[in-house]
Amino acid sequence: MLRIGLTGGIGSGKSTVARIFEVLGIPVFYADIETRRIMNEDENLKESLIKHFGAETYKDDQLNRSYIASVVFNDKEKLELLNSLTHPATMQYGQDWMLKQTTPYAIHEAALIFEANVNKRLDYVIGVRAPLKLRIKRTMDRDKVTEEEVLKRMNGQMDEDKKMKLCDFVLINDEKELLTPQVVQLHQELLKLNASPRQ
Repeated sequence: MLRIGLTGGIGSGKSTVARIFEVLGIPVFYADIETRRIMNEDENLKESLIKHFGAETYKDDQLNRSYIASVVFNDKEKLELLNSLTHPATMQYGQDWMLKQTTPYAIHEAALIFEANVNKRLDYVIGVRAPLKLRIKRTMDRDKVTEEEVLKRMNGQMDEDKKMKLCDFVLINDEKELLTPQVVQLHQELLKLNASPRQ
């Protein structure tokens, strides 16, 4: 079974791509969703987050996402600290999840595949690319945030051109080129690659 990464900058539409893969019968591990679950359920991690970010990190025993976002997106060091605390647990869970899959390939969807060195545990990485203006608009509409807040988040991520160059495959999600046919074609290619693995 092939282990495939799926990544892209904020607002690129990687979740949309992931859902198309799911329709094709491919299981997807959503790193962000799992990270939030682990942050709510792992008592050691909760203690550590409260110690570093304060009691406001949790509200009614649930992660206070808006508070954490307001802290880390304005401070690169705090963002790196948050990632260093949460990534090991998420990566371990992702590895365990991958071992349980029985399909020709499975997907690990995450914004920070290269930043967190997750790519070292994967066979191939798919990148999802979209124009900057469209990414900003999508994120503003989805998260009900200002353009300034979106740009702050983007500044905390790897440069889009650099990220796409590191990917083995790139899908274009610009609302001009149809996305589903691109995913279906790549699905066929990955099935073939699974039948004749990399040497």
